[in-house]
Amino acid sequence: MKKFLPKEVMAMRAARELRDGDVVNLGTGIPMLIRNYILPGVEVIWHSENGAVNFGRLLEQEEEHLKQPCYTSAGGQFFLPMPGTCFVDHCLSFMIIRGGRLDVTVLGGMQVSERGDLANWTWDVQGRTGGIGGSMDLVIGAKKVIVLMTHVTREEKPKVVKKCTFPLTGLRCVDTLITNLGVFDFTDQGVITREIAPGWTFPEVEKLTEAALIPSPNLKEMEL
Repeated sequence: MKKFLPKEVMAMRAARELRDGDVVNLGTGIPMLIRNYILPGVEVIWHSENGAVNFGRLLEQEEEHLKQPCYTSAGGQFFLPMPGTCFVDHCLSFMIIRGGRLDVTVLGGMQVSERGDLANWTWDVQGRTGGIGGSMDLVIGAKKVIVLMTHVTREEKPKVVKKCTFPLTGLRCVDTLITNLGVFDFTDQGVITREIAPGWTFPEVEKLTEAALIPSPNLKEMEL
């Protein structure tokens, strides 16, 4: 089996989708890595569901002495405040989301269907897994929804499917999907394959995808 792109490269590619001045919310997991790869000259206003807006860089583990309980994102990551950082209550934070003030949200996913439905949460019989959180608001409130996830499961089962089998986060909400195999746009015509990971071919990616894929006329190798 050929090698899949590492999560750092996925985040690097996703960072190229952000534009200067965008108000952006990042989900936990791989999406949080995007902060490390913002292009030079691009300034992004970061938003977190718990009410932190325009916050600074995330702290490393070895920076324990700088961590303060009030300076955390919704995912529990510690950050540094910077000039312009502000804090709002939970209600106002979700008014930002529901009021259409978010330009982009980048979330992880468990499944994406060929019509753009997203499933990014689940539960088990003992209730050990997390709930849906603010995801259902984010996928409806943001102007652009990007999903960043691995293309297949650890058992190499497709995660880009015809129909989601996990509980849905949102219907027809995904605009762009970036995986460790390529970049895909969800349109009225279908799932357009925009870019392919280096070393892979369209038929090879198609074989690991349950949903129907349409190669773009300008299909190219993934740009970093």
